Amino acid sequence: MQPLAAMPAATRSACAGLFTDIDDTITTEGRLTPAAYAALGRLQKAGITVVPITGRPAGWCDMVARFWPVDGVVGENGAFSFRYDHRQRRMIRRFAQDEAVRAANRARLVAIRERVLAEVPGAAVASDQLYRETDLAIDFCEDVPPLPREAVDRIVQIFEEAGAVAKVSSIHVNGWFGDHDKLTMSRIFALEALGIDLAAERERFIYAGDSPNDAPMFGWFPNAVGVANVLRFADRMPALPAYVTPSEAGAGFVELVDAILEARA
Repeated sequence: MQPLAAMPAATRSACAGLFTDIDDTITTEGRLTPAAYAALGRLQKAGITVVPITGRPAGWCDMVARFWPVDGVVGENGAFSFRYDHRQRRMIRRFAQDEAVRAANRARLVAIRERVLAEVPGAAVASDQLYRETDLAIDFCEDVPPLPREAVDRIVQIFEEAGAVAKVSSIHVNGWFGDHDKLTMSRIFALEALGIDLAAERERFIYAGDSPNDAPMFGWFPNAVGVANVLRFADRMPALPAYVTPSEAGAGFVELVDAILEARA
């Protein structure tokens, strides 16, 4: 990983879009700072496409798509994309799985939930679970005292033993049945909603993130950027971002936005 300052000015000025994680990338200690939210607005005003790519639930993503200055959102680690057509006042939802499959998979996740709660002391179902469509989120540090790494690894193991996919974010272990992830739905969203083939255009898009579930994006986008707290997970990720910001979380996100917009000035 190189410092953000090493990203060439030509790369920053050519940026057509920013795909970005939310938790601990845009937010700081669980809160959306005024500076980070304003940075999203500055990007949109400059004509740069902005799409949050998050593990957060459908209920939250509906709000983000409606009210944030963004072009859409990919949620539940790639289970769906939402975008709001303000002109037609219509939410456009695109799921990786149909309702019947989602319902069947939710039933399968119940057994995993009970096993995790029984076998991993201190783990809890995430407080946003009520608003989820496709996955089970286990909290290991958001609203519970932080669990040791061994406990997080055990949660992942329980998911995988049941045949589910498990990804670790900065706050949750998210598990689901299916082959979707952040990258697959991001590419679908770009093609269907934006008319962009990311495979052909990925050098003109930047991905920003901070944790292991961002690794597929870090490995695919040549100009991916990690906010500085990504260094905490460096030994747990198969792919790392090309660049890292000086500051952590939302402050690092603002530094990235500043760097992009300064190059376009």
